[in-house]
Amino acid sequence: MRPSISTTGGDKGTTGLFGGARVSKADARLHAYGTVDEMNAVLGVVLSEGVPEALEQQLHQIQKDLFVLGADLATPLSKKGDAVMRISADDISTLEQWGADMESSLPVLQKFILPSGCKASTYLHMARTVCRRAERWATHIAEKEGINPHALVYINRLSDYLFLLARVANKEVGKEETQWLPTV
Repeated sequence: MRPSISTTGGDKGTTGLFGGARVSKADARLHAYGTVDEMNAVLGVVLSEGVPEALEQQLHQIQKDLFVLGADLATPLSKKGDAVMRISADDISTLEQWGADMESSLPVLQKFILPSGCKASTYLHMARTVCRRAERWATHIAEKEGINPHALVYINRLSDYLFLLARVANKEVGKEETQWLPTV
């Protein structure tokens, strides 16, 4: 008999964390790593819309990193051992380098821009906002229980990266960025 993904373990509104503790499905930790999972799904939509090949490879790596980030957020800091997956300073450095490379290819922003343009760009803006929500949940956990400090930095750098990639996506297809102008 094939194993099923349905375990019935969560039928009463709880789930198991790495390390064995059971928590409510409304726990902030679940909101954090669930939002990371949502962001990964939005990046899948972005990839289905098409981005330049070099950036596609970066997004595939980020999707893999997001699985590590989700595991990191799902694992209390008290859990030690080789099996614990954590975001590292190297992961952050990679994102920072990719962001710096993109930023140097874009015009300097003089005003706020609206999330607009090609489909890939608008989906990247959506991913950025989901990333910011993940950051808020991760910050909530960090303030209550503590988390891997690299996780918070990674999420923050990722939102910057996604903003820049949204701009690059528009530039690649010749779409102008729409500046936000206050109405008087």
